[in-house]
Amino acid sequence: MLSYRHAFHAGNHADVLKHLLLIQLTRYLGQKDKPFWYVDTHSGAGCYALDAGYAAKLSEFREGVGRLWERKDLPPAVAEYVALVRELNPDGRLRAYPGSPWVALHTMREQDRLRLFELHSKDARLLKENFEAAGKRVIVEAGDGFAGLKAVLPPPPRRGLVLIDPSYEDKQDYERVFHELKEGLARFPTGTYAVWYPQLTRLDAHELPERLKRLPAKSWLHVALRVSTPAKDGFGMHGSGMFVLNPPWTLFATLQETMPYLVAALGLDEGAGFTLEQSEEG
Repeated sequence: MLSYRHAFHAGNHADVLKHLLLIQLTRYLGQKDKPFWYVDTHSGAGCYALDAGYAAKLSEFREGVGRLWERKDLPPAVAEYVALVRELNPDGRLRAYPGSPWVALHTMREQDRLRLFELHSKDARLLKENFEAAGKRVIVEAGDGFAGLKAVLPPPPRRGLVLIDPSYEDKQDYERVFHELKEGLARFPTGTYAVWYPQLTRLDAHELPERLKRLPAKSWLHVALRVSTPAKDGFGMHGSGMFVLNPPWTLFATLQETMPYLVAALGLDEGAGFTLEQSEEG
């Protein structure tokens, strides 16, 4: 929805999972010499202040990246994620948080390219300002990222990662995610697609990963982090998940090591836990 601003939630437990995974995906794709494209359908502003504005109102980062900031026992994938956030906070104080486009740009190579979409007019303007220095490597489009996929798939190098990360405040987002992935796979079947979704008590959120398993991808991986018991009144997000189509073969083992740690570090009550599964071909 046009009212949604990710700044309210920057650095929360969902961002931790999403960005930790994003780093693993971009690093893996960067192992081959041939360039690749990163396409982000819901880019937000790209970078967020945590000590002012929207993020400071809810301070959700305190129960997310804030819980990892001073720890010395981080497993490798978590350590790499925290190190990247520290690049935005060189004085050691956690005052800024990178959005997905920033994470992608700073884990990709000079020959790789980014296509960023953002529908919210103010965030689209901020996004362009935040990535102006990147030059031709980054193209920002103020518009509907779902519709934008049709124009960029398949990407010219025939290698790419697509991140689909809507707010789901509009219940039609669940159907659009499924539809655009189905169409995307038809145009670019070898691409890697990463979908974020919230864990809510509503049926749409519960059914989405099961629907995505039926898409015609060669393989898939599903990981979810639950930080608390669902509220009795059904309000609020108690966790989130990432569903990856055509994932790196190394990703499952990395998450096997990482997810128990995240549950222990970010869990709020006895309802905390994780899901990790992959297709038989994965």
